Amino acid sequence: MSKKFTNIPRERPVTPLLDKVASPAELRGLDDAQLLELADELRAYLLYSVGRVGGHFGAGLGVIELTIALHYVFNTPTDRLVWDVGHQTYPHKILTGRRDALLSVRQQDGISGFPKRSESKYDTFGVGHSSTSISAALGMALAARMDNLDRRVVAVIGDGAMTAGMAFEALNHAAHTDANLLVVLNDNNMSISRNVGGLATYFSKLWASRVYNSIREGGKKALKAIPSAAAFVRKTEEHLKAMVAPGIVFEELGFNYIGPIDGHDLPLLVQTLSNLKDLKEPVLLHTITRKGNGFVPAEEDPIGYHALNKIEPKEAPPSVKKPSTPALPKYQDIFGQWLIDTASADPRLVAITPAMCEGSGMKSYSERFPDRFYDVAIAEQHAVTLAGGLACEGKKPVVAIYSTFLQRGYDQLIHDVALQNLDVLFALDRAGQVGEDGATHAGSFDISFMRCIPNMIIMTPSDEREARKMLATGYRYPGPAAVRYPRGTGPGATPEPALEPLPIGKGVVKRRGANVAILNFGVLLPQAMVAAEAVNATVADMRFVKPLDEALVTELLASHDLLVTLEDNVVMGGAGSAVSEHIFRSGRGCNLLQLGLPDRFIDHASRDVQLSMAGLDSTGIINAILERLGHPRPSTHVAES
Repeated sequence: MSKKFTNIPRERPVTPLLDKVASPAELRGLDDAQLLELADELRAYLLYSVGRVGGHFGAGLGVIELTIALHYVFNTPTDRLVWDVGHQTYPHKILTGRRDALLSVRQQDGISGFPKRSESKYDTFGVGHSSTSISAALGMALAARMDNLDRRVVAVIGDGAMTAGMAFEALNHAAHTDANLLVVLNDNNMSISRNVGGLATYFSKLWASRVYNSIREGGKKALKAIPSAAAFVRKTEEHLKAMVAPGIVFEELGFNYIGPIDGHDLPLLVQTLSNLKDLKEPVLLHTITRKGNGFVPAEEDPIGYHALNKIEPKEAPPSVKKPSTPALPKYQDIFGQWLIDTASADPRLVAITPAMCEGSGMKSYSERFPDRFYDVAIAEQHAVTLAGGLACEGKKPVVAIYSTFLQRGYDQLIHDVALQNLDVLFALDRAGQVGEDGATHAGSFDISFMRCIPNMIIMTPSDEREARKMLATGYRYPGPAAVRYPRGTGPGATPEPALEPLPIGKGVVKRRGANVAILNFGVLLPQAMVAAEAVNATVADMRFVKPLDEALVTELLASHDLLVTLEDNVVMGGAGSAVSEHIFRSGRGCNLLQLGLPDRFIDHASRDVQLSMAGLDSTGIINAILERLGHPRPSTHVAES
């Protein structure tokens, strides 16, 4: 049994075995007792390191034993180990030469919070989005077969990720190819089965044993001449497994199903994986684990401990107590309250999310309106088309989805919603740069990929008050509409309680200046206002990317020498491109400067640092404007308001 922790260590724990493991090669030299001790040390170090710097937490604690067993049994990196999503890979990083580097995880110039091919040869596939591991691992297995390599490929996927259609597409194809592939189903939520016990473990050992599988293979050959007997044996095996395990669906897909087994029983994992290593067919091993295992608070609250903020050191109490200020609501909170208010007024509203209930601010709504709430799990394509079906029957669906995950439902957005001009509102959370989660989770492209879709309107609020108004606007619009807003808090504008919409396609001038006009799209308005003060520019909060306020653009074009578009979306195809296209169609000449995200992926850092790297802080905006005007740049950094 693994050691239980109740507190996060403030000092680096003593880890003599872990300190000797610089790679899986050293791990394989340990005996059984040392492996168990290593698991405790690894768990202690993970608690310490994440407490120091923050990061993903519960998932990694749940796969300590599984990670050790996989690297112990398989010859990584020659054998390929492909993780799904990647939240659980901190133990993997520690065991593959990045123990000390974990103290820089998700920080600027530090290691990524997800597997990343450029970071380590042990990170065989870059991940961050869900349900990709089986497809990628299958590709590696087929490549090994083409090259006549005796290489094992293992995909590790969670029960949540298994809900996505892509995972089942890959399972179906893997069985068709009869590839040499092992899929480890890490079931940490018991969403597939709670059937763990002595009988299940006994049969799992039996099904994984060399003796059983040699008989199984020999029996197949011997019974080929007796089809009825072969069918009887096969059906008997299936019924036996069905009595104690939920694996019949995987057997029907063509996998040899093993499990479920206790994913925290390290000796059992090593024994089972060692036996399965010799099989040359599609195999699925079902392990039951507990998210947050070994750290009691995380076991009791796995959602709350999915990730952890940095634990600040204790300081002496101040001599004078400072008055506390209430925390600003996050944009997701603004959305959640709007959702409740609107649903209270309109019984047609139905809210949908692909496994982002808490993250999207929908928990209170889901409790208050359970009959009008659907969490469809990690199934973005289904979420979008489900909304389309609801809209066909007179409902008012609202899809709450992160910008980066709407990319996965793009065909459905075009074909199943926009093409039919269906009445669906998309609330796009985490638009723009998202900070420490990095490029895999950044919402950098949504303006570009939505702007080209007919029938859609696209709104970019500059603060919390505007966000609520735009949600109301999109809800009333009789067609597909999207409101994009960032992660975290805004400038603190108090939303009005009314559910009044804005006039569609109308921007507003926030400041009048001289020769330069900044056309802002979204939450970079504070940076635009600071820059405008420095260069005496007009600032227009455009609000709508589509339809564009062409009249306002034409007015500003006629009265200013330089137009500057500003957005936290890639420049290519973004809001600035919409302005450029309008100007080109009008036949006018123009000095136009388009500021937005560059044509590269931006690595993990704080959101402020990411914006600075992209030249989208106030200093970057000022410098870009002065350079276009032919003036020297200021030598000092401009403070943000």
